Amino acid sequence: MKWLELVQVAGATLAAAITVVVLYSVGVRFTAIAGDPEQATPRWMKSLAYTCFALCGLAVLFGLYLIIPYFSK
Repeated sequence: MKWLELVQVAGATLAAAITVVVLYSVGVRFTAIAGDPEQATPRWMKSLAYTCFALCGLAVLFGLYLIIPYFSK
């Protein structure tokens, strides 16, 4: 068995999982900050939250592209 390749795949999986979780949680946090009626928040906060959600979705779609063999033909 090639252990270096196994370690590389495990590292890439861990990095991708951390990226998706961080992007989603930052998007949720920015949405909560932008929706707080007691605070005066800038308008760009909600658009930044939606950008985080979009990047999270793109990361998930890219992962599906890599996993599904139909797309790699």
